[in-house]
Amino acid sequence: MQRHLRHIRLPATTLLIFLAIEFLDELVDGVGSAAWPLVRNDLDLTYVHIGLLLSVPGIFSTFIEPVIGILGDVGYRRLLVVGGGVAFAAAVGLVSVSQGFVVLLIAWIVFFPASGAFVSLSQASLMDYDPKRREQNMARWVFAGSVANVLGPLALTAAIAIGFGWRGAFLAIALLTLPAIIAAYKLPLGTAERGPDREAQSFGGGGVRTAVRALKRFEVVRWLTLLQASDLMLDIFKSFLALYMVDIAGVSESRAALTIAVWVGVGLIGDLLLIPLLERVRGLTYLRYSVVVVLLLYPAFLLAPSFEIKLVIAGLLGFANAGWYSILQGQAYSSLPGRSGTVVALGNVFGIVAWVVPLGLGVVSATWGLDTAMWLLLAGPVVLLIGLVESGMRGENPLP
Repeated sequence: MQRHLRHIRLPATTLLIFLAIEFLDELVDGVGSAAWPLVRNDLDLTYVHIGLLLSVPGIFSTFIEPVIGILGDVGYRRLLVVGGGVAFAAAVGLVSVSQGFVVLLIAWIVFFPASGAFVSLSQASLMDYDPKRREQNMARWVFAGSVANVLGPLALTAAIAIGFGWRGAFLAIALLTLPAIIAAYKLPLGTAERGPDREAQSFGGGGVRTAVRALKRFEVVRWLTLLQASDLMLDIFKSFLALYMVDIAGVSESRAALTIAVWVGVGLIGDLLLIPLLERVRGLTYLRYSVVVVLLLYPAFLLAPSFEIKLVIAGLLGFANAGWYSILQGQAYSSLPGRSGTVVALGNVFGIVAWVVPLGLGVVSATWGLDTAMWLLLAGPVVLLIGLVESGMRGENPLP
């Protein structure tokens, strides 16, 4: 049965509030990625501790966020977004006062599902309003996050310079979240994309049953799988980048933070250029070419003999993988029209594999060395290339 989609253009101020929520989420990530060497030293963490911190909260969250996503589709979205924002701010504040591994782990365990409610359901609502321009709005969403990722390491550097340290940087983010929570209360957080075959609004009936049926649809499974594969060269790469630069490349913590800033900063330019590019070029066409480029650049980065060369290639990598998340996530939403919360839920079910990866990389790093673990990230673009070539063979968004 054909879906009837409403084409709704959000006011600019409303769009900015949505993007501010994503900005705060990625600001936490930007500060956190650059701060790992400092946090490790202050709290006396090992590679296994770091692997647990990067894996356990995400694994725990995969049992909660699917429920959050389905509830977001059956009438509780506003309550979840606002309540998630409060938990988000509290968790970031707890990170700033952590004195050991256990408290830090608890803080991140709270943070991840809070982000799912506050940020992921906000993204889902943005995707529901104007379904015909999902890729373009996802590109704007990712651009806002990229700006925060650029500012994150710089904010950490500034906090260290004025004596606040990494704790002060996290505390500042917690305080900045408070006005965003107030603004989120008035956001249009319903589902604007509906069809005549939409089921009754209930968790156990329409919600769960629709999610289970969606898992039988090949296009839904494909895009969610490729989305997780892409993360190996996105968030997971960034999570280990500072440690790699300090422990393997042998540079200082400040140079490691600079490397992350360059990777994200050049990626920011790519994210900005992607917005008008998607008006002229098919998203998956661009994605196929960019994956090939990353497959060539990443080994060159690992083999580069000097910090300066690694810095340049890191910037090129950031530019080359711009748009991966926005295009693949847009495809995932389009594969299940009218059920954006269910897409969020299923994304977390698939994400359990991705959350095990950092723990595995931590164990590999402790056993065979971090340099060996970094080579394993090549599996991401390899899987992406196979999946994208397969979709082209099926005639989906073929190369021109």
